[in-house]
Amino acid sequence: MTWKITQNKEWASLEKEFSWVADMHDVLQHKEHHAEGNVAIHTRMVLDELVKIAEYQHLSEQDKEILWAAALLHDVEKRSTSQDDGYGNISANGHARKGEYTARTILFKDVPTPFHIRENIASLVRFHGLPLWLLEKDEPAKKIQEISMRLNTQHLRILAEADAKGRICDTKESLIESLELFQLFCNEQECWGKSLEFATPNSRFQYFNTIDGYIGYVPHDDFKSEVILLSGLPGMGKDHYIQSLKSEMPIISLDAIRRKYKYSPTDRSATGRVVQEAKEQARKYLRNGQNFIWNATNITKLMRMQLVDLFTTYNAKVKIVYVEKPYNTWREQNKNREYALPENVLDKMLSKLEIPQLTEAHEVEYIITG
Repeated sequence: MTWKITQNKEWASLEKEFSWVADMHDVLQHKEHHAEGNVAIHTRMVLDELVKIAEYQHLSEQDKEILWAAALLHDVEKRSTSQDDGYGNISANGHARKGEYTARTILFKDVPTPFHIRENIASLVRFHGLPLWLLEKDEPAKKIQEISMRLNTQHLRILAEADAKGRICDTKESLIESLELFQLFCNEQECWGKSLEFATPNSRFQYFNTIDGYIGYVPHDDFKSEVILLSGLPGMGKDHYIQSLKSEMPIISLDAIRRKYKYSPTDRSATGRVVQEAKEQARKYLRNGQNFIWNATNITKLMRMQLVDLFTTYNAKVKIVYVEKPYNTWREQNKNREYALPENVLDKMLSKLEIPQLTEAHEVEYIITG
């Protein structure tokens, strides 16, 4: 069966079904770039242009629905990021990044969506404007190669084309020209409609995570240990996953350290002390070449990056395991936990969730149930 964000795509129906669509009418845009008016008008124009694009019409029905949902959501967080300088100059810096989080939350909580479809849409929302400005970025080759590991660059171009055409501005022609350059550049970087290929997982990791990494370099795999770095919201089943391994590997658990000192899970002032003790335990294992499991939420890329940097300094192989269950199952499991967290804390953590990407470690595994 083909997944759809909604069965009725009439705009009036969308406004009634989704409050975030209704919000678009109240969000103004810079007249120079969007003379058509507010975000609602722009989004409707983008959706109209999307279905006219020849490449879109040749996609599978599922890919069409994914791109349509991404187009509907692409500017969802202009509502929270738009600022007027007092002279009519409106900017919405950061709306794509925040939009990724919102799209993920909506498609996890309100419109239950298969994991791979949800993350495809969230990634398209996050990078919908990139094809227009890619060549102005630092290290554009590495940037688009990294993104190609998350989404199909051909599909990204289709969305960006609809975004460029679905507006009234004097620079539309130059925007379309930049999309042609984007396609040429992706072809040059061997990531047009496909992800960049690497000889080994370690060569991929070295390329994306070291200053002197380069494509074609195949490092010798002489790891001294292996670390399993767990990631997932509280109550998703990370402990159950560990039990399923039936392994003798020692476990470093931040929750266990908190309980040892009777720190509350919501006591942010104690987090530094907990993490420091956990890292000291990790260093002992790493120095001895001992495999171990790091059990904590690790829901942001920054959290994971700091730990991966520590582990790889000791020449460890790092495997990130992300664990997820459906929204309703997750909330029910939290209620039944011995150490349940308040609902508002879970909502706040969900709004900050960043799914681990293949570029972050030597291996990434997704344990998705339901």
